[in-house]
Amino acid sequence: MPALVLDVTLGLVICAVALGAVLARELLASIVFFIVYGAMLSIAWVRLGAIDAALAEAAIGAGLTGVLLIGAAARLKAPHPDPPPQGGRGQNGAASLPSPQSWAGEGGGAGAGGRRLAADSPILHRALIVPAAACVGLAAFLMFVLHGQFHQTAGLAPLVEGNIAASGVTNPVTAVLMNFRGYDTLLETVVLVIALVAVWSVTPDRFWGGAPGVRQHARPDGVLAHFGRLLPAVGILVGLHLLWAGSHAPGGAFQAGTVFAAVWLLVAMAGLADAPAVSDRRLRIAIAGGPLVFLLLAGAGAVAGTFLGFPAQWAYYMIVTVEAALTASIAATLAMLVLGPPRRAP
Repeated sequence: MPALVLDVTLGLVICAVALGAVLARELLASIVFFIVYGAMLSIAWVRLGAIDAALAEAAIGAGLTGVLLIGAAARLKAPHPDPPPQGGRGQNGAASLPSPQSWAGEGGGAGAGGRRLAADSPILHRALIVPAAACVGLAAFLMFVLHGQFHQTAGLAPLVEGNIAASGVTNPVTAVLMNFRGYDTLLETVVLVIALVAVWSVTPDRFWGGAPGVRQHARPDGVLAHFGRLLPAVGILVGLHLLWAGSHAPGGAFQAGTVFAAVWLLVAMAGLADAPAVSDRRLRIAIAGGPLVFLLLAGAGAVAGTFLGFPAQWAYYMIVTVEAALTASIAATLAMLVLGPPRRAP
């Protein structure tokens, strides 16, 4: 009974926090709700026995994504004043276009026929009822379908357990991600690299090839500087443990890479090391190395009979090699994503 009460309470809290993230009017409040939402989901995954998913959610879903959202919010420009009336001209004589603030927000927005809708307009609220009802209906339908599935099948667990001996590892999550469904993992790493390229692509021409962010300066005797000296050693040990344990226990490249990225960012924030330039060859090799090593060993598996499938006698060593390369790639990619595009000339 206590466990049921805990699970029901946790589910209600998750739903409430999710609504807070969607309905909060302040951007910072939405981000805070989103971070709490990720933390609550991590606890839910622990309750379901999915420790790997809980680690990934806490590190990436709540931690890294929250940092990215806070950084994006900090870079948002202050609202521009409303433009002159239609047909007006700006200070330079050019015709002015309506700004986003004239469409919605505190100042209202231009609707059909010049009508302005405020953010708290009853018309706008009624317009949100249909998509909200559709989302609730879809969620109820999915819950009904999944509830029926739980009673009809055991899922893929028996299939994974029956073939895990040939995967080279004893952690079923790693076996699925690195051997049975390697396509998914490879595509995820490629998507990360593409996301970083997209971030770098918005760099102004004068800064291209330079370093992202600003040079950090922290007080040598301050708390941040002390944390920057003490915590990296612990973080490196934790990251190495997660990487090594991934073959037989919860852990793996994504969790270890996130920890290493956090260590890197902490050192940079403490002013103990500067961010590398995006033209640094070592950085580019680290970022591209993970997917490339994965593809090379996948090609070797194809020679043995299955692309992205590792021969049983070599599977363990090949998976550990791929995980190590992916850890370095994920750590470098996530850290550079947080730092953003280059803002300093080379």
